[in-house]
Amino acid sequence: MASEALRQGDIGEAGDRLAQAGCDPHEVRETDPGKAADLFFTANPKDARHILQAMDGGIDVIVQPAATRRKRLLIADMDSTMITVECIDELADYAGIKAEIAEVTERAMRGELDFAEALKSRVALLKGMEDRIIDVCRAERVVIMPGAKALVRTMGALGAKTVLVSGGFTRFAEPVGEEIGFGRVVANVLDVAGERLTGTVQFPIVDAMTKRKELEQAAAEHGIAREFTMAVGDGANDILMMEAAGLGVAYHAKQKARDAADAEIVHGDLSVLLYAQGIARGEWVEG
Repeated sequence: MASEALRQGDIGEAGDRLAQAGCDPHEVRETDPGKAADLFFTANPKDARHILQAMDGGIDVIVQPAATRRKRLLIADMDSTMITVECIDELADYAGIKAEIAEVTERAMRGELDFAEALKSRVALLKGMEDRIIDVCRAERVVIMPGAKALVRTMGALGAKTVLVSGGFTRFAEPVGEEIGFGRVVANVLDVAGERLTGTVQFPIVDAMTKRKELEQAAAEHGIAREFTMAVGDGANDILMMEAAGLGVAYHAKQKARDAADAEIVHGDLSVLLYAQGIARGEWVEG
C-alpha cells in the first residue's frame, strides 16, 4: 500500500477487509511511515487486490508473492510512462497538426487501431519537417515522469537489468533512457533525407510483440526467471509485455491496459514500484 498520506486507519481498514475475506493478515511493516506499508497475508492475489482497491483515500495497492517481489528485470514503455508526454503528438504541434495526430494516438493507445498502421499514418503527416525540430521538441516538451529516475537508478544499483522499449522514436528514447539510467533502449527510427523527415519509419516497427520479445530475450540472456521480471506501461501496445512479465503494471493507464495488468498505479508516481519491492526510501538512488 502506498499513498501521499497513508494513515494508520487506512492500514487498519485494509487488515480488517482482508480478515473479513478470510485472507489471514498476520503482519504489518511500515516501509515508509505515512507513505507506504506492507501487509502480509495468505489469499488469492486477485481477490485481495480487488478487496483493497475498493478502499477510498487515494491509495495504490500492489498484491504479489512476497518471495519474488524484489525484481531483477524492469522493462518499461516511454511515452506517458517514463515521460509525461506522447512525443509524436508534441512533434506534430510544431507542424500545426497536433489535434489530428493526437486523436489517432489516443485511439491506438486504447487498442482501437492497429499500432503499426497508426504509427505509419502519423509519421507520414510529418513529411518535410526539419530534422532539427526533433531536438527542439525534446528540449522544450519532454519531461521525465516523477519517480522514474529513482525507480530505474535504484533497481540498477541493486543489480537489476533495465530496458526502455518504446513505440516512439530513438531520437527521443535514447537521450531519455540515458538521462533516466536505463541499461538498454529500443525504439523506432525515423527516416531522414536532406535534413528533413521523409514521412517514413524504418522496419521492423517496434510494436507490442517487439516489447514482449525484448522482455523474454533479456530474461533469457541474464538467466532471470519470469517471476522476477516487471513490465510497466500505459496503453494497449504494452499489454503483451505486461502479460509476459512476473508483474505487469498499468501506470495511469488506458482501460484495456488496466484490465490486463496484475497491478496498477492510479494515484502515485513511479516510486510506488520501489515500495512494492520492499525498498525503503533510505535505499533509493535519487536523480
